[in-house]
Order: sequence, then C-alpha cells, then structure tokens
Amino acid sequence: MKALIDNKYQIDLSKPIDISIPLTNTDENPIAWYIEKPVIEPVVFGDWIGRVSEGKSSTNFNNIFFNPHGHGTHTECLGHITREFYSINDSLKTFFFLAELVSVEPEAKGEDLVITKEHILTSLNGTIPEAIIIRTKPNLKSKKSAKYSNTNPPYLSEDAAIFIRESGIEHLLIDLPSVDKEHDEGKLLAHKGFWNVKDVNNLNADARLNATITEMIYVDDEIKDGKYILNLQIASFENDASPSKPILYKI
Repeated sequence: MKALIDNKYQIDLSKPIDISIPLTNTDENPIAWYIEKPVIEPVVFGDWIGRVSEGKSSTNFNNIFFNPHGHGTHTECLGHITREFYSINDSLKTFFFLAELVSVEPEAKGEDLVITKEHILTSLNGTIPEAIIIRTKPNLKSKKSAKYSNTNPPYLSEDAAIFIRESGIEHLLIDLPSVDKEHDEGKLLAHKGFWNVKDVNNLNADARLNATITEMIYVDDEIKDGKYILNLQIASFENDASPSKPILYKI
C-alpha cells in the first residue's frame, strides 16, 4: 500500500484481469487435500425447495458447502498454521497493492519440482513489489480443474520463501494448491519461512500478522509478466482463510 501512496499510477478500472478460479459444484472444480467437490444445493423444508425452476419458490436459496483451502482460489493468514486463532478478516485490512507477475519453471530435484530462491531472485531482478504473483510453467489450462490430491505438485523452497519475506514482500500469490510440498511431514517450511513463524504454539513477536498467501490462482498466458496493481478481494470470514478474487489492473 505504501508504494501506491508514494507514487502515482494510472489504471483503467473498466478492464479488470481476474486471476481467480470460480467455485462450482461440477467436476470442473479444482480439488486438493483429499476432499470431494463442493456442494451447492437448494434448501429443502418438507415439500418446499429453494429453487425457482422447481416451481415452489420465488427465489433461489442455496446452501454451499466447500473448503477454502481445497476448492479453489483462497487467501490465508498465518492463522492457518498457528495454535492460536488468527483471522484473515483481521489480517488483511488494505486491498490494493503494487504487484509483480513472474513466470517460473520449477526445477527438478529428485522426484520433486521446486521453485528456488534463484528463480525468485532472477525473476524480480532487483524489483521489490508489495505482492508477488508466481505463474508456474508449463501453464496448462487444466490447472483450473486439476485434481491435486496425491500428485506431488511443485512447491516453493524454504529459501525462496525466506527471500521473499526478507525482501519485504507482504503478499504471495501462486497457481499451486500450496506453497509447501504435499507430503512434508507437517514441516510447512515455506509457510513458516514466509510468515516468519518460529513456533506455532507460541507465536514470536516478529511474525508477520499482516502478510498473506493466496493459492490456486490461474494466470492466463495472454497476461504478460511485469508490474500490475493488485486488488486482493476476500469474503469477510472469521477464519484462517477465505475464498478470494485477486484482480489485476495494467498500469
């Protein structure tokens, strides 16, 4: 936010670039963390059904069951990994940021594909934005409907996460289900490195309460690497994470 206050940028608000993945109750919805697809269904009271097409209701009145971490684009705070409760609704209080979009091809390390510190260092090339948006290559459209469970997706190395933190970047967005390895024995090294969480049971005073991680975005290849204004939108959930709608604007 400080970068926007200290400098003047011109954007066209009529031309938003949505990099979120919509949540649906179809097989097209992406899924991670071993859960089933979302459920969107009308409320039923006896023979009354909350759906106009059923002819028994003047309104569509649906219940929605979903998991923000496993069902699509979401933004989370450090409360995702701490014993004490912290809410994304309290952590994210401003919503426009100067962002840098970078494209990275993860490096093979054994059976893993890893985004390294060198990838981030090279991609930023001295730029220090408020938010970094990482698009991984190959950038397949199937990311929008991927079933990630037990596939060992690419992830961010601990060194890369620490470098991003030490650079002063407060918001990290990525097109993967997690910044960490799927099966990592609960170490969560990238999450902890980015948020500077040293002990999940007793939070250190210099942990980054206002920093956020947004996962499971999709950035189309037509969107070029470079600087954008990011509008990071969340729902007002008192939860560690919320479904979110990150929007970019060309500068």
